[in-house]
Amino acid sequence: MRYDDRRTAGRLLAGELAGLPGRDPVVLGLPRGGVPVAAEVARGLAAPLDVLVVRKLGVPGQPEWAFGAIGEHGVRVLNPDVMASAGITPSALESVEAAERVELERRVRAYRREREAVPVAGRTAVVVDDGLATGATAEAACRVVRGQGAARVVLAVPVAPEHSVARLRQVADAVVCPRTPWDFGAVGAWYRDFAQVADAEVVSLLARARAPDPPAGDGPPGTAAPVDREVRIPAAGTHVGAWLAVPDGAMVAVAFAHGSGSSRHSPRNRYVAAALHRAGLATLLLDLLTDGEAHDRHNVFDILLLSRRLHAASEWLHAETGLPVAYFGASTGAAAALEAAALSGSDVRSVVSRGGRPDLATPAALTRLRAPTLLIVGSRDPQVLSLNRLAADRMHCEHRIAVVPGASHLFEEPGALRTVAELARDWFTGHLGRPTTGTSPRRSA
Repeated sequence: MRYDDRRTAGRLLAGELAGLPGRDPVVLGLPRGGVPVAAEVARGLAAPLDVLVVRKLGVPGQPEWAFGAIGEHGVRVLNPDVMASAGITPSALESVEAAERVELERRVRAYRREREAVPVAGRTAVVVDDGLATGATAEAACRVVRGQGAARVVLAVPVAPEHSVARLRQVADAVVCPRTPWDFGAVGAWYRDFAQVADAEVVSLLARARAPDPPAGDGPPGTAAPVDREVRIPAAGTHVGAWLAVPDGAMVAVAFAHGSGSSRHSPRNRYVAAALHRAGLATLLLDLLTDGEAHDRHNVFDILLLSRRLHAASEWLHAETGLPVAYFGASTGAAAALEAAALSGSDVRSVVSRGGRPDLATPAALTRLRAPTLLIVGSRDPQVLSLNRLAADRMHCEHRIAVVPGASHLFEEPGALRTVAELARDWFTGHLGRPTTGTSPRRSA
């Protein structure tokens, strides 16, 4: 049986570890995929969460075939059998390790951001990954925490082949693995959702884990209690339907704006929203028009009407959650998002447009805009790309045009919408502070 996603696996794993022997546990996730699992384990054990950065040493030309792994503090673990089979020479070993050491150090800086690592000396170190195949990376991780003075080392993974679990029992004091299928294959085969985890998601999970616990019935500034429900919002003379989802400890809320009345039911917007939830962002999937209004194409292009309703909805969203607000706009909703963000006194943190029509915003709004703005367009949508470039030329805020290779207007091509979700997630998580007033030249990616 497969896990729905990493968080589901983490909650199940936390239950398996509930009777964990040992004192003062600290949970260490292996980036990147192990961190969402570890976050659930840490929550279940009421233990601190940190990362343990290790890198696999892959056979040249076959990088998924690991002949060893490296970890922080100079730890290196090698598999002599694989090295012999692959013909790994000393020079090849040195070359691969040097490259992976550079990436390891980059990740340490990116994830910890100059914060001190959670100490493990004298404690029970629970090392968590989303699964393992050969176990080389997990072995390196266990040796790292052992060298840091952990009193007890527990390796916890949702799924792994039995032979790897048996070998790792010689390295860790205990191995907890609920599923050891005989037909293992690959880790990703045991998850329905095995989307790539980005650095931004890792940083977000660590930040939320380190936030102080709020008093009962309250929360620290800029966070919100979990919510997932349909709502009705008063907006510019009517009430519009919306779906509000607030993950535990969210730090910003993203209001989705579309030019039709079906926004909250849009599978594309729901896909992007799910990616934002995994990064710890709240979302409001919003209908800017009523069902009756959406049938009139004039209303779909009434940017001022759409922007007034979006502004009203964002004020409601901020009051309801206590979170700062960002905008995600598609089609004519992108123009509405830019108009609303440019209103006097607006504190919108950032804006992302997917295949949008920012050119339909007024020139004055584009010039006044201060929220950092990302315009995402498919390379096979040349007319809209040209219109986005014209709009970007009027902007004085930080902005960027991201061109998704091979994508058409609706981003229906394989992998195109995933790219959109990753770009949006990284933009929102990278602009959590107040809007900047500086300028940025137009760029493409």
